[in-house]
Amino acid sequence: MVFLRKYLSLIRIYQWYKNLVIFLPLFFLGDFFNVTGIILTVLGFICLCLVSSSNYIFNDILDRHKDRLHPEKKTRPIASGEVGVFKGFILAMILLVISLWLAFGLSIYFFLTVASLFSLTTIYSLVLKNEPFIDILLIGVNFVLRAIGGTFILDATISPWLIICTFFLSLFLSVSKRRADLMYLGEKAAEHKPVLKFYNKSITNSLLSVITTTLIISYTLYSFSDKIPYAIITLPVAMYAIFRFLQLSYSGSKIARRPHLVIHDVRLVLAIIVWVLLLGVLIYL
Repeated sequence: MVFLRKYLSLIRIYQWYKNLVIFLPLFFLGDFFNVTGIILTVLGFICLCLVSSSNYIFNDILDRHKDRLHPEKKTRPIASGEVGVFKGFILAMILLVISLWLAFGLSIYFFLTVASLFSLTTIYSLVLKNEPFIDILLIGVNFVLRAIGGTFILDATISPWLIICTFFLSLFLSVSKRRADLMYLGEKAAEHKPVLKFYNKSITNSLLSVITTTLIISYTLYSFSDKIPYAIITLPVAMYAIFRFLQLSYSGSKIARRPHLVIHDVRLVLAIIVWVLLLGVLIYL
């Protein structure tokens, strides 16, 4: 069990939630109950999870020395020495090869999307994660790649709203995380994450103001479009979810630093469920 636990921790299953955006095209196209579409999208989700885990392992190998000094990251398998660098590298390569092989079988465009996701994330880990603003922008691009990958699998048309809303939602989450990291790590923030020396509360507050406004405007314009009749009624719920997460970020909640813990916030979970149900009714009934 210990052997299994350390490798499950290494591939960071708890981070796979980020790849759920691949289901957005299936849902918004009204094909969520299409068996073929579901199977293809699930396979695509598996591809994204495998390539993401591969990237996480490579990043852990690169950052193992700094992670040992971090109050939370020091327990990661490679940083703690539970898993050796060579074993981690071999596992990462296996996951990458399986992901690319499976992606190629689904669609050549999806294969290129997965390959681009891996390449950009690798460049991020090597260089760009220490470049202010480029770091959060690249994270946004990677989220968009995950989302449009779903359209390639389904051979559907890419909606500009899918790109815009996904991009700004990702920026919103990324900047919230930067702000929460600054609050949690305090004066030692730059020691654990060099890029944080370029950020401060003033800058992150300004960025959050701009990005939150842009995100709400983007979703408002989408809800007023003729894509989904009466989608405007979902706007108050969507805004509540955004405001609630913003509150968590400003209060220093660990949910802002680790969004997968959102399941512990009842208010936010209920808002997301209500939003999905409302959209489901509007799209499918």
